[in-house]
Amino acid sequence: MVDLADDVIKGKILHKLTKAGKFEHSHTDIINLYKGFPGHLQGRAKTLVREMIRKGLLKLKPTSYGQHVSINLEQSDEILRLIEVFKNFRS
Repeated sequence: MVDLADDVIKGKILHKLTKAGKFEHSHTDIINLYKGFPGHLQGRAKTLVREMIRKGLLKLKPTSYGQHVSINLEQSDEILRLIEVFKNFRS
């Protein structure tokens, strides 16, 4: 069963990345994904980021200065679905 709260968190993370244009070769530090969440949700956000990497929604790019991620455009249907869940939750 899919947890709506988890989908909202995933959607928020993906929305943030799309607004910043973090597709394929443009990437950002993984730590930036947790910023903007209240302290009690940051641990859950970290877990969900790891899950999104495992499922291929996010591409991991190890660098000499830390772990970076970008959106995997091959998963665009699921990414757009999660962003819509987030947007509908906000309104």
